[in-house]
Amino acid sequence: MTPDRVDKQSSAPGRGLFRRFLRRKDGATAIEFAILCLPFFLVLFAAIETFVAFTGEQLLTAATDSIARRIRTGEITFNQDKPSDVKTEAAFRKLFCDEIAIMLPCSQTELETPTKLYLDVRSFDKFSDIPPALPLVGGDLDTTAFRFAPGGKKSINIVRAYYRWEILTDLVRPYITNIRPASGARPTYLMVATAVVQNEDYP
Repeated sequence: MTPDRVDKQSSAPGRGLFRRFLRRKDGATAIEFAILCLPFFLVLFAAIETFVAFTGEQLLTAATDSIARRIRTGEITFNQDKPSDVKTEAAFRKLFCDEIAIMLPCSQTELETPTKLYLDVRSFDKFSDIPPALPLVGGDLDTTAFRFAPGGKKSINIVRAYYRWEILTDLVRPYITNIRPASGARPTYLMVATAVVQNEDYP
């Protein structure tokens, strides 16, 4: 047997093993799943988070409209010595929280010290005096001008509600959140609902 023939015989098993490895497809599905699972779950969780946040924002809007209507008709008054008078801001927050409790519940601590739900209720002499823009400073909500001071009959009032919605999925948080404080605090999705009404000439 010549040396060339010996070399060919000794290398043949290695080449055959390599060819068999290329032909095997047992792990193809697992490899494909590993490649596709990350973008799939990213899209899935983004869809779920967006749907839940949208539903919560609709609930906040409905509550704002409901409370504003009750202020407009005199069902809710403040500092007017009426049976329907709301005596404190905390009592008003409790009324608002009852409207959104099905999805955006408020703890007792939240009622006293806002960390998620912020309410701004003020009266104005003219519609043109109402601030049109969101109060954002440094990428975060600025609450320094917020008040609870609704007016009486025939007054022009704004009822504005803000809610910090926590995004649970880390992967989609950068794409859904709209509040990214410059201080480095955790980004959140800020829900906003606004109602402007002119109170009726109620008794």
